[in-house]
Amino acid sequence: MESENSKKLKAFFGREYNALKAYVNSRIQDTSNRTAEDIIQDVALKLFSGADRYAPINNVAGFVYRSIKNRIIDVMRTSKPTATNSIDIDNNLLNLTEVLHQTNEEHVSDEMISVLKEAISQLKPAYRDIVIAVDIEGYAYKEISKETGIPEGTLMSRRHRAIGMLYKKLDINKNQ
Repeated sequence: MESENSKKLKAFFGREYNALKAYVNSRIQDTSNRTAEDIIQDVALKLFSGADRYAPINNVAGFVYRSIKNRIIDVMRTSKPTATNSIDIDNNLLNLTEVLHQTNEEHVSDEMISVLKEAISQLKPAYRDIVIAVDIEGYAYKEISKETGIPEGTLMSRRHRAIGMLYKKLDINKNQ
């Protein structure tokens, strides 16, 4: 049986989803860590899963907005600037280019690397960020998951979709 808190939360999220999204977007831009929808969904999941443990929620809006504000602060705290050696980045980009280009050539052209960089920059932020984190900066899914709170399976799925998009872009450019 659905608790009173669950009913209130469900009604609030259904009614105010766009306002919540606008609120999150006003606080952050889509980042390598999160989009507004990711943050809202994380908060909603935590609130719904714990709804039965809370005392009766009288001010649902205040409760939800405070939870979202706290989650944004957590995301901002866990965001760390990456200081990666540029040689490592170039080598990892070269390896990714060789994999995507499926070449047996000894040398991948600088043009191919620049095409790949451009293709990566055109990906949706969540896809771009996972490709950069895993394939270029060398992070493990487990590390990213621990830092961002995004499940490893979701990260793997995003990377898989991103790699598929990059294959298509490189195929289009190769055939031109």
